[in-house]
Amino acid sequence: MKIYTVGGAVRDELLGLPVKDRDHVVVGACPEDLVKLGFKPVGKDFPVFLHPETHEEYALARTERKVARGYHGFEFYAAPDVTLEQDLERRDLTINAIARDETGRLIDPFGGGGDIKARVLRHVSPAFAEDPVRILRVARFAARFGFTIAPETFELMRRMVANGEVDALVAERVWQEFSRGLMEENPSRMLEILRECGALARIAPEVDGLLASVEAGAAMRAAVDAAARAGASIEARFAALVRSLDPLAVEAFCARLKVPAASRELALLATRHANVIADAAKLDAQGLIQLLDAADAWRRPERFLELVAAALAGEPDAGEFKALLERALNAGAAVDAGAIAKAAPGKAGIRTRIGAARLAAIERVLKKSQ
Repeated sequence: MKIYTVGGAVRDELLGLPVKDRDHVVVGACPEDLVKLGFKPVGKDFPVFLHPETHEEYALARTERKVARGYHGFEFYAAPDVTLEQDLERRDLTINAIARDETGRLIDPFGGGGDIKARVLRHVSPAFAEDPVRILRVARFAARFGFTIAPETFELMRRMVANGEVDALVAERVWQEFSRGLMEENPSRMLEILRECGALARIAPEVDGLLASVEAGAAMRAAVDAAARAGASIEARFAALVRSLDPLAVEAFCARLKVPAASRELALLATRHANVIADAAKLDAQGLIQLLDAADAWRRPERFLELVAAALAGEPDAGEFKALLERALNAGAAVDAGAIAKAAPGKAGIRTRIGAARLAAIERVLKKSQ
């Protein structure tokens, strides 16, 4: 039995990046061998085990065979006779098909080390075409590392889209990869690649259509990249991406990919209020109150601030407008609604009096800003 560190851990070491997770491949063993050593089985589709002390993943070397369309259409074979090279050959990209043995020696049968130096994403084998999720992963890695895509790999991605492989993807899996791409340093790079190979038109035609416009597409790319530079949450990045779309288009997008509720809600708020927020300097106190009320800012101030971040991402004077809206929110939120209610118990119009107090507080903020 031999154990190798594989995949992202080896890749990131060679790139000089911090390693977050380590995955291992076990060659020449069967499940019973690992169980005897105290490993805990966790895999459903194929044998994966957790180390009894480090809790890192150890998978038996395996091969896979395509038997149906889509992400789940595979049969796996894991046995002691599967070699390390066979296991590496089933992986997506050469940069992820490198192993390191227990002595530290690199095993790189497909030239992944050279592709890391050349900053190229290249598929390992024709089997790449059997898994459409790999199209999304390539786009995501390009957004993370800034690597170019080998021409033959990009052409293969185009053919996969044309053959309808992307159409067979499970919605949750698409959103998982798409959202992870939005969390990379340059998410617009992912969008460009998906659009160029035709995949974006299949998974997010609303976004693809807007990117087709020179001006609107440039604004969308700038917004999502600015949100990324600011370290925004996935909810704010997604909202920044779709804020220029019609609310019905966002509803359709979210329904198709089963987007989580928090991201969907913030995105819809952005489609309705982004333009107003971007013109915050033109609002008087009453306009600010209306915006804060419509966005449910008093009950959910944190979400409102994420909305502001999404609406102003990539906009000029964003910092100034954000500060103004934060001051208005804080001033209105500081109004003691309970004290106002107690001052006139049982009387109608409590909400009106609270609104008036918030309006006065925000007016004072605007006067100080002048």
